[in-house]
Amino acid sequence: MSRLGKTPIELPKGVTLDVADRKIRAKGPKGELELELHAGISVAIEDGRAQLSVPEGREQELSALYGLDRALLANVVTGVATGYTKELEIVGTGYLAKLAGNKLEIQIGFCHPVIVEIPKVLDVQVPTPTQIVVSGIDKQKVGDFAANIRKIRKPEPYKGKGIRYKGETVKIKPGKQLGAGG
Repeated sequence: MSRLGKTPIELPKGVTLDVADRKIRAKGPKGELELELHAGISVAIEDGRAQLSVPEGREQELSALYGLDRALLANVVTGVATGYTKELEIVGTGYLAKLAGNKLEIQIGFCHPVIVEIPKVLDVQVPTPTQIVVSGIDKQKVGDFAANIRKIRKPEPYKGKGIRYKGETVKIKPGKQLGAGG
């Protein structure tokens, strides 16, 4: 049995869960999200807590899905209550980003700017030309969009130039060493 699945989820103030069959709709100050639980897993809400359960005799079969659904439900509750944010840094001379309507335009060393369409469910800000802040209520969409931006030009190992997450450390390799003969 999943130990994580047994842990109840505290519902913050202002967050409500509506359960209909296996579909859960969470409403909070940031918005609303839906989640569909796997077959055989049910949820009960009492005293400001959500508790997942599995039927007797199916614990072994549903163990992994039990913990997964609990983690997904916790992400939904956190998303509608406070939201999620990923911050990216652009490192390199002449590398910069700017917003152009609902598109993000990134100059990253190519002969042309890279233009990325911003999904409607996300909020993207560029506080400085070398910083990008992605925020939203869906943890998966925020992380996926930030990863796609980073994928445009990952930090290279010799000078560290590229797009990286804020606080990410890039291990720099040493350059060429001249030998004794040269």
